[in-house]
This record gives sequence, C-alpha cells and structure tokens, in this order.
Amino acid sequence: MLFSSPDKLKVPTPENALPGREEEMKISGIHHVNGNTMKPPFPHGLKSVILGLGCFWGAERIFWQTEGVYSTAVGYSAGYTRNPTYEEVCSGRTGHNEVVYVVYDPIKINFSKLLSVFFESHDPTQGMRQGNDIGTQYRSGVYVSENDDYDLAVQLSASYQKQLLDANYNNITTEIKNASVFYYAEEYHQQYLAKNPNGYCGLGGTGILCSAG
Repeated sequence: MLFSSPDKLKVPTPENALPGREEEMKISGIHHVNGNTMKPPFPHGLKSVILGLGCFWGAERIFWQTEGVYSTAVGYSAGYTRNPTYEEVCSGRTGHNEVVYVVYDPIKINFSKLLSVFFESHDPTQGMRQGNDIGTQYRSGVYVSENDDYDLAVQLSASYQKQLLDANYNNITTEIKNASVFYYAEEYHQQYLAKNPNGYCGLGGTGILCSAG
C-alpha cells in the first residue's frame, strides 16, 4: 500500500475526478469480528463518525478493539467519485480518503474519548501521507454529521495542537468537515487484519497522549 507519485499529493477538482458508477459495492454487511451489522439501520441510540488516519486496515482494527464501538467498516469518503474501487482511489483521481465508519454507543464511550483514540493512533501532522504510505487517500480527517461533534473536533484538535507543538511536532493537518457520502470498500478489505493477522499495518502515533479527552 505504498504510493509515492507526486500526482497523488493533491486532491483533484470535481471536474478532474473520475466519474465512478451508479452500482454500489456489494458486501456481506456482517462484521467479521463481532457479528454486528456494518450497514444501517443500527440499534437506537448509537452514533457514528467517519475517520481517516492512514491505511484503513490498521485504522479499522484500532476502532473495533475500542470499548463502546458497536461496528466498523472501511470505505472511501470526502471525495467526488461515485462508488469508487480501491484501484481508483489509489490512483489519486477520486479525491476520496481511506476511512473507517465507526458506529459507537455514546453512553459507553463519548465523542471526546473516541477522538482521543483517533489522534493518538496516528501522526496528524503529516499532510498527504501516514508514515511510508503517501497519497491523498492517507490524509488525516474527521467527518461528522452533527454540529456539536464538529465544534468538539475543532476544539480538541486545537488543544492537541498545543501539546504537539510543545513536543516539537509540526502543525496538525487533519481536515474536519461535515460528513459526505460513505462508500463501502470491497469485501476483502473489511476487517482485513482479522482475516489476515500478519497483514500490513503502517500506523504509528506520536506517543503524545491527547489529554483533553
């Protein structure tokens, strides 16, 4: 999952993005690890957020192992191409990010704590990359569906920024936006590291705890 072409370091414009297709990706919809559904409708009271923090294989594992998370799925979001394939996303011509759709119980884990897990699990200062994985699909991103969540993400990012600057890290490059359409990735990507325990994972945090969480 290593891509380093300079052409993949800039998000394309809608006019230059691949058009995609109307047909949705066909997946089982059942979480390989916990047996819960990966597709709505979800049980009453659960909330969701879309998070991008590098290669989505390792990112998804972090969240299905987090207490209070009901379900996870990997996919593509924050771009323009309809129902993209993995190969299209890796081309850098969709605008999409590799993301994890996280469904959680806010009684068991609040949004602030979930964001702390997010920030601590990768280096949010690296721009269009995460470690050796280079390209727009590896950018750091928080995509929310509620105004309160947006405000909290901005506040927590600003607080964590101070902690990182004190530790001589650069500015946070995490994009915080309202959620757009989430497109499910191919079945073989879903819960990949549970199916392939020795599979690739290039994620690594800064080692700086996000104390605001």
